[in-house]
Amino acid sequence: MIMKHSTVENIITSDGRELLRRLFEEHIGLRNIGDVGDGIIGADGIMRTHKKVRKRFLICVFGKIVIERLGYGARGHSIIFPKDAILNLPAESYSHGIRKIVAQEAAKNSYDEVVLSVKQITGVSLPKKTAEMLAHKAAMDFDAFYAKKDAPKTQQDPTLLILTTDGKGVVMRKEDLREATRKKAESTKHKLQKRKSKGEKANAKRMATVASVYNIDRFIRTPEEIVREMKSTDSPIPRPRPINKRVWASIEKTSEKVTAEIFDEALKRDPQKKTKWVFLVDGCPKQLKRIQTIAKKKEINITIIMDIIHVIEYLWKASRVFYEESSPEAERWVSDRLLLILHGKAPQVAAGIRRSATLRKISNQKRIPIDKCSGYLLKNKLYLKYHLYLKQGLPIATGIIEGACRHLIKDRMDVTGARWSLKGAEAIVKLRSLRSSRDFEDYWKFHEEQEYIRNHQSLYGDPTVLDRLKQSTLTQPSGLYEKSSP
Repeated sequence: MIMKHSTVENIITSDGRELLRRLFEEHIGLRNIGDVGDGIIGADGIMRTHKKVRKRFLICVFGKIVIERLGYGARGHSIIFPKDAILNLPAESYSHGIRKIVAQEAAKNSYDEVVLSVKQITGVSLPKKTAEMLAHKAAMDFDAFYAKKDAPKTQQDPTLLILTTDGKGVVMRKEDLREATRKKAESTKHKLQKRKSKGEKANAKRMATVASVYNIDRFIRTPEEIVREMKSTDSPIPRPRPINKRVWASIEKTSEKVTAEIFDEALKRDPQKKTKWVFLVDGCPKQLKRIQTIAKKKEINITIIMDIIHVIEYLWKASRVFYEESSPEAERWVSDRLLLILHGKAPQVAAGIRRSATLRKISNQKRIPIDKCSGYLLKNKLYLKYHLYLKQGLPIATGIIEGACRHLIKDRMDVTGARWSLKGAEAIVKLRSLRSSRDFEDYWKFHEEQEYIRNHQSLYGDPTVLDRLKQSTLTQPSGLYEKSSP
């Protein structure tokens, strides 16, 4: 019988994986069994002199293998296995290769998909709960990695250092909501049992704080070019691209903590404060106060710019008081006032639209969008000096952070019907942040180093015994030691 090529592929995949599993198991077996002499002093100061060979299993990317290694024990104390340290074996049965695949897949897909992907890639059947546990562990060194990571290097010094932050809600399990939100959810009574009425909120979300720091070159434009570009269907004018962009988010940490991290990341890049610092914001009063407080404390001269897209949204809402939604008249009204705002005349625009509403005798209820728009412009007039920002080539839109909110949070966390635990959501957001910042591979090397310190190096009173073990690569005949089952 002549087999189709796909059948041959499947056979080679299956049999080839088994061949690799045996080769891997044999290689591990040929490594030093872990004999470092008569005894080992543990980190607890206890000398361990009782030696016995024991087995353990490792589920790797080729399947399950058995590993024999020599253990050093003492009555009433834990056993230390030097070979485990040399191989940097994890505490659990799953190899770092399996864990890496889980981490990469969990950052992209649901855990049901993660389980399927691991099965397709490795042939290993992984329980869903185990996949969740491995993903949580995979993200545990996120903060330590960035605390030690050097500032990115560039061929030339960019002219601007951009900082920005925003928030995005994540639907959480009730026990993991912030206390104020949880109490509100418990006390709120909805009109209907099966669904929310108009204007009602589920009070089931916990806010994730999304952050970004990047460098970019200046891009000088005029207000007329901005308005023309927003109207045009032609390709946008080529502009500088962000350099060394890092994006991240946290659901567990407070907004104050994340904002402080933004400044720390920026200071790592510009410790001498020689670059022009720009903080792009959306107008949240608490956010502005946090930024100003930290900047003053760290003695940083920072330019705060209100996102122009938020301004445009307020203008569009106000336009619907005067004109039909999406009408040419509304579009013209928005464009005219946007141009004035870009020329630095936000207070005049605010006064003008209020006066227009008054002259037209629009009711208090109907003119609410007008009052909100004018109030926004007046309240934030110090951060709406677009005529100066454009002349200096500064960015005026928060597209980077809006995209980060969508990619880090919405695309993965905003799944219909999903309610996240705090631990699970935080792990996924960290893993997605690593991928978005293109730091995953460097992080994974760091993570394995930290696993070695946690699981192995910390067990030894004299870690130099491991250096001596590394000098020998061949095992001694296993018959020299008494064997026992795990």
